[in-house]
Amino acid sequence: MPVRIRLQRHGRRHHPFYYVVVADSRAPRDGRFIERIGSYNPMTNPASVQLDFDKALSWLQKGAQPSDTCRSILSREGVMMYNHLLKGVRKGAFDQATADKKFETWKAEKDVKLRDEADKTTAEKEKEKAERLAKEKEVNEERAKQLAEKNAELNAAAEAEAKGEEEATEAKEEQAEASEAQAEGEAEVAKEAEAPKAKEDDAKKADDENQEKAEN
Repeated sequence: MPVRIRLQRHGRRHHPFYYVVVADSRAPRDGRFIERIGSYNPMTNPASVQLDFDKALSWLQKGAQPSDTCRSILSREGVMMYNHLLKGVRKGAFDQATADKKFETWKAEKDVKLRDEADKTTAEKEKEKAERLAKEKEVNEERAKQLAEKNAELNAAAEAEAKGEEEATEAKEEQAEASEAQAEGEAEVAKEAEAPKAKEDDAKKADDENQEKAEN
């Protein structure tokens, strides 16, 4: 039976999560499998891998063929490297102790490389975060400046409107005072014009009274 080491997809849309499984190559991709030996999450940076090293190595030695993605995963975790060293032991190129020492050396170098990549990724994230915060600060300052200018314009317009209303009120008051003064002047003139006529009427009345007395 041809056996493959491949990925079985899980997770929701646009957020995939995979199991590393050993399955019959004729089975559907997400169908039945023989054994699950790990998981793979490509959504993290770097991608997260959990793998049962011994099971993966055992299946490789049994002849299971990994898919391209699984081959990369097994290479990253050192399974392919250790399997290659065990072939060398079987061929008599070196003993098991030498193979283990070579693998430990390779693993230490690989861990340093992965740690450096993780540190680089973290540094890049921090840099991106700092740049994003600086840009947001610049945008906020520009918005605050525009808002201050707009408020200054609104305040100036409000002050101008208030000043105009005050001037209009003062003009109305002055006009009212002028109208009142004009009315008082006209009343005074009318009174002065009526005074001689009143005197004339009084004199005529007095003459009539005197004439009436004389006749009596």
